[in-house]
Amino acid sequence: MFKEFTDFGRRSDKAKVVPFTKTETPVELPLEPADEALQNALDLKSRMHEVLLERLNLSVIDKVEVDELRHDVAALVKEELRAGQIPIRPEEFTRLVNELIDEVLGLGPLEPLMADPTVNDILVNGPRNVFVERHGVLERARARFRDERHLMRIIEKIVSRVGRRVDESNPWVDARLEDGSRVNAIIRPCAIDGPSLSIRKFSRNPLTLERLVEHGALNEQAMRFLRALVAARLNILISGGTGSGKTTLLNAISSAIDGRSRIVTIEDAAELQLQQEHVVRLETRPPNPNGQGAVAQRDLVRNALRMRPDRIIVGEVRGAEAFDMLQAMNTGHDGSMTTVHANSARDAISRIEQMVTMIGADLPLSAIRSQVAAGLQIVVQLARLADGTRRVLSISEITGLEGSVVSMQDIFVFRKLGKTEDGRILGEFTPTGIRPRCAEALIAAGVPFDPADFVVRRSS
Repeated sequence: MFKEFTDFGRRSDKAKVVPFTKTETPVELPLEPADEALQNALDLKSRMHEVLLERLNLSVIDKVEVDELRHDVAALVKEELRAGQIPIRPEEFTRLVNELIDEVLGLGPLEPLMADPTVNDILVNGPRNVFVERHGVLERARARFRDERHLMRIIEKIVSRVGRRVDESNPWVDARLEDGSRVNAIIRPCAIDGPSLSIRKFSRNPLTLERLVEHGALNEQAMRFLRALVAARLNILISGGTGSGKTTLLNAISSAIDGRSRIVTIEDAAELQLQQEHVVRLETRPPNPNGQGAVAQRDLVRNALRMRPDRIIVGEVRGAEAFDMLQAMNTGHDGSMTTVHANSARDAISRIEQMVTMIGADLPLSAIRSQVAAGLQIVVQLARLADGTRRVLSISEITGLEGSVVSMQDIFVFRKLGKTEDGRILGEFTPTGIRPRCAEALIAAGVPFDPADFVVRRSS
């Protein structure tokens, strides 16, 4: 069977390694003596990989079963090792074959980390510094790349799969993996110490609201309240810092959307994993090498308004698209949702106001705040705490304008109670005792809710 991969002669165009530009010349880093054995293994794998690129026809390799490919790769490696008289132990041989399969079909040294369910983030700072986040804590990983050329090859493989590019003229890029994991890469000349790659993994089993309750991110009363808000088609803004779980919560609460609704999602890099059948997914596009053809989020939001959506979900508002999102919320697209980077619910409102001013129109602040107060009903604030846990800090209701200020009231809040000896933060998520004004909207929509969920329970 292996012959069918090699009948096409030498290396095909698709099998060529992406060349470096002059500014991407690999930098040789000094090795510690303890790293020599590892570097020798990397050198061996690199030589075997070059042989595979010479012998395999990558244009048909994705049509072959993995087990069949593994068998033929093992045969080729045995042949090369025997020809070079290179001794190798059986366990090292098996690991070499597995790593070569990862190089050809996957992300090379990162594949074991991608398969590890305990890893949330993979952070590559150059070819020899790979870190992962487990349970909110960063730690160094054993994975490493042979050199910058090896790392660049993996980056090119990732971004080319989604039709994007990264080079000297466009040294950073946002992309995604097939499973929805978010990817950001930045290379020389902007990355002084070599290419940097960040991967935020998405769980193969998306977190539900029930699982978030199990993990302590919120309580059952707040879960029922969020579901009622979505069912009653209230507009929700999810706010939080980087890595606080905004997209995870957006995915979780979107499960409460009626399956008969037509949903249009708009993202820079598609990450949302909505379970409904009637979903139209839109994604921005960067400019081409000539600086043309860019499609911004604002363009997609305005186009979405012509697609007869019942709900519009914007993965994250970062600029002038906030104005169009507010317009959609105020013109009949109830139940829309989006996220924003902010440190508090009040800051989230201020950021939305600032983004609206980016459209360039001379809108008075009072008009902007009136649009915010009319378009948004709920702000959910998230945070990643010092111990690495992600929690909902507050669920707040926008109650209107008081003078020229958008007024808000907290319905649920997280109160810190202290810290354990091992650094874990103690606290409780509790109602404030305020009955939300939107309760009337829930009743009018026929959505059941329990008024007792908003009552503060005093501990005996």
